[in-house]
Amino acid sequence: MSSSDKEISAARFVVRGRVQGVGFRWFVEREAHALGVAGWVRNNADGSVEVMAQGTTLQLSALKSKLRQGPRAARVDNVEERAAAPKADATTFRIEGAW
Repeated sequence: MSSSDKEISAARFVVRGRVQGVGFRWFVEREAHALGVAGWVRNNADGSVEVMAQGTTLQLSALKSKLRQGPRAARVDNVEERAAAPKADATTFRIEGAW
């Protein structure tokens, strides 16, 4: 592994499609814990799901792949990704309130 593989970065994902009311946030929380990613997931008022994630480039890439899949009942139409600033105090992953 190169040092850039271990470097912590952060990303904000916005997932659109049929992603509310299908267990999407719980799916994301479970996958993030399995991957060792810190951050949060929440529903947005516009029907999308927003994810703030922090980890290595490999962890974030794996999470994005999982977001594209979603849980069985979901239909993911689009996953937008934007770079974000890592937070030193982010150590766990949680589900946040609706909006």
